[in-house]
Amino acid sequence: MLIVFSGLPGTGKTTIARELARQTGAVYLRIDMIEQAIRKAGVLAGDVGASGYGVANALALSNLQVGHTVVADCVNPVRESREAWKAVAAAAKVVLLDILVTCSDQEEHQRRVETRTGDIPGLFPPTWQSVLAHEYEAWESVPLEIDTALMTPEQAVTVVSRLARSPR
Repeated sequence: MLIVFSGLPGTGKTTIARELARQTGAVYLRIDMIEQAIRKAGVLAGDVGASGYGVANALALSNLQVGHTVVADCVNPVRESREAWKAVAAAAKVVLLDILVTCSDQEEHQRRVETRTGDIPGLFPPTWQSVLAHEYEAWESVPLEIDTALMTPEQAVTVVSRLARSPR
């Protein structure tokens, strides 16, 4: 199974995705970590663009093909990145579980963004202004939505775990 957590920075997707991967033993792929490794390697001048997603898609496919569940943690802001995850799941012949993580309480979302500390060396957390300005295309078909203003990370992990175990 490929489980893709999407959403703007500060919604709680990393907290949920990381804990789900820990509890289930799934492979955990975090786009921020991959993109920062690309920057640190100095192989691309300027913005890494879609290269982090390309690396993550390839890693996901190789792990899915040997039978691992993969949890991807990404903003996933555009149709192209979402379609690429679908293609990975199709190529591996596994179920794709798309999860959009939101925080409907704007004050809480802003507080999270403004008080978070970076956990990836060399990568600075986004500002609230950059989150508000972030490109984010509407979904063609609405995925499962988890609103972290309405449930705790523990409750969210329980919901996703239950869905991942249900027959498809």
